[in-house]
Amino acid sequence: MESSGSTLLTGQVRPLLQGRRNMVEATSESWRPQLFRETTTVLSRLLAAARRFFDIQAGSAWRDLRAVLPSLRGTVLDVGCGAQPFRSLVNLHATYQGIDTDEAKAHFGYEMPNTTYFSGDIWPVAAASANVVLCTETLEHVFDTRRFLAEAARCLAPGGTLLLTVPFAARWHFIPYDYWRFTPSSLNQLLTAAGFHNVGVYARGNAYTVACYKLMTLLLLLLMPQTPSRISGLLLRLAGLMFLPLFFLLAVVANLSLRGRGGDDCLGYTVFAVRSDQTTDT
Repeated sequence: MESSGSTLLTGQVRPLLQGRRNMVEATSESWRPQLFRETTTVLSRLLAAARRFFDIQAGSAWRDLRAVLPSLRGTVLDVGCGAQPFRSLVNLHATYQGIDTDEAKAHFGYEMPNTTYFSGDIWPVAAASANVVLCTETLEHVFDTRRFLAEAARCLAPGGTLLLTVPFAARWHFIPYDYWRFTPSSLNQLLTAAGFHNVGVYARGNAYTVACYKLMTLLLLLLMPQTPSRISGLLLRLAGLMFLPLFFLLAVVANLSLRGRGGDDCLGYTVFAVRSDQTTDT
């Protein structure tokens, strides 16, 4: 026998939502950006720099990390490293170690040499062995964030630094493996509970950055269509070419806006935290 709530959903609510997809049933996005690649050659580094100019999310993270990573020493543990796009920023006198889930290829398309792949919640890293834990655009893909941050605290030496970047104004991506959007309030609560202090959360961009980013995303659907039909793909590209000057202008404005103060509406956050001498029980 159906409950009154179930009857209401079936009889009144569902007809109102007819024609709209139940997003719980989604298994992939309709358009996916190109994956990041290794930057081991001059050409690949030039292409990566060009991408960062137009990929404002990636460019904003690079801008922040470029100001920090070169000065850090010791062992830098890059968790959820993907294609290791920030490895070149790590100081030459530091030791870089990249780890990622063994589901990285199946879920996200990444399979890299010089990466340690692991299963489960326990990282293959000795306790208190890292001086820096780097985690870029990864935490939103981790369902059990408390366990993940507890591992970060376990692997860091006392006084070690946790360096995170997380998206905020970002589309649902790598569906269905994208679970969260974090605010400064939630990040502070999660990190403090995991045994970190001196938490700093800094916005990347502001409302102008977000507006440019969203408009550029719409134009990318024309410039880089992902459609099985060659004819429709060609027509979309031709239409996109008319907006190419606007696309360049938006990229310029977005990059300039990153020089300003961060706003409440932003692309994402760059987060710093220090591992306390003692961590809380998980």
